[in-house]
Amino acid sequence: MSTKIDEWLLEILVCPQSKAPLRLDEEAGELVCDESGLAYPIRDGIPVLLVDEARKIE
Repeated sequence: MSTKIDEWLLEILVCPQSKAPLRLDEEAGELVCDESGLAYPIRDGIPVLLVDEARKIE
């Protein structure tokens, strides 16, 4: 799965839990916050930045 997010959007998005920057994992189709250890899904090109929808990462 390949997901594209505009660079300008990626620069302003932050994790709703930690307020840390997010990085795009194109292969997984997720926005990842290394600080909080959460990965947020991208559905139909739209980031779902809800903590309840995020998955824990190691």
